[in-house]
Amino acid sequence: MITYDDFEKVDIRVGRITRAEPYPEARKPAYKLWVDFGGDIGEKRSSAQITKHYTPEGLIGRQVLAVVNFPPRQIGKVMSEVLVLGMPDADGEVVLVGPGHDVPIGGKLF
Repeated sequence: MITYDDFEKVDIRVGRITRAEPYPEARKPAYKLWVDFGGDIGEKRSSAQITKHYTPEGLIGRQVLAVVNFPPRQIGKVMSEVLVLGMPDADGEVVLVGPGHDVPIGGKLF
């Protein structure tokens, strides 16, 4: 079990995907993502293994949730600055997590 104080340490924000490109150098099929969180956070890069359900074109403009306070991590040739969140479908493929309605970018999950 964790405490609510522990939960508050994880900074999960909503952002909007502004750019998405194939990432052919990745070991598993993936896309390079640019996600705008607005305000002080701005635009951050990530990579995500989400090729089963999404195309780069279909990702543009989509709102997603991401952890924004992990340290950057090198994923192959991409420096991933945020962890975009998803859930597995019945086959274990990633389905992105986002708000059910359009919300202002940068909003913190609570």
